[in-house]
Amino acid sequence: MIIVIGDIIVDEFVMGDVSRISPEAPVPVVNVESVERRLGGSANVIRNLHALGEPSAMFGIVGDDEPGNWVHSQLALLNSDDSGVLTKKNNRPTAIKTRVIARNQQVVRYDREWTDPARPETQNELERRMLEKLENASAVILSDYGKGVLTPDFLKQLISHLDGKIIAVDPKPEHTDAYTNATLITPNIFEAAAMAGMEAINEDDHVEAIARKLHGKLNLKQTLITRSEHGMTLFDGERCHHIPTAARDVYDVTGAGDTVIALFTTCLARGDDALKAAQTANLAAGVVVGKVGTATATWEEIESH
Repeated sequence: MIIVIGDIIVDEFVMGDVSRISPEAPVPVVNVESVERRLGGSANVIRNLHALGEPSAMFGIVGDDEPGNWVHSQLALLNSDDSGVLTKKNNRPTAIKTRVIARNQQVVRYDREWTDPARPETQNELERRMLEKLENASAVILSDYGKGVLTPDFLKQLISHLDGKIIAVDPKPEHTDAYTNATLITPNIFEAAAMAGMEAINEDDHVEAIARKLHGKLNLKQTLITRSEHGMTLFDGERCHHIPTAARDVYDVTGAGDTVIALFTTCLARGDDALKAAQTANLAAGVVVGKVGTATATWEEIESH
């Protein structure tokens, strides 16, 4: 089982077509054809684990509202343990990101969310429930979307209590120092550069320098930097490996980082070496960016890509 803790978001997709410009303002008029919801944010990692057949448990916060109830029901459909998903009534709504998409192109996104830090007593309850499940877990993914669940102090507290487990982090640059002593991080090139205090130059030598700096600064075992059309760079503690992109067509990069950390962590947990795990995660990323919206990749799709 892999535990995921972080910021739960509901991804909403308003799909339609555009045939005219509004007479009220110079904006396209989208004729809505369908509205879809998917688990997003940290919960999208759960969707990716489920697609791989990997048991999971989700820890986070939702509001006492209809979207929060929907999150619980969706986790149940994925057979994911949701006993660590706390429902908060204190005017903290479930986070929703709504994307309006026309002809496979995102027209606009609007967010409804609460980003104030979670209360210490709430974080302590999340940790208490997580530690009860830890014995049966092979890894823990800290999925930091910067929405208030994983504050710096809480991150340090969690990492100190997870010694001996694989600790994978999808990071936010503003929390860089709090990831010290994690097993691995999976930032994109812009996040990695900000975390290292360096320019975001997407060239092999420069990315290698960023990876090495983060590796030493945070005392990591693996640093995996995603680089869009340039693929990925893995520093495994000894050398850097530059992995060319596996994407054939790119329609939507939404949630691709969740796929990467889910695959990389799953492969490490089953005993793959870091390079093989990174190569598999790269193939999975190539699959999901060829789909519209928050997507997942199955083993069959990965193997045939």
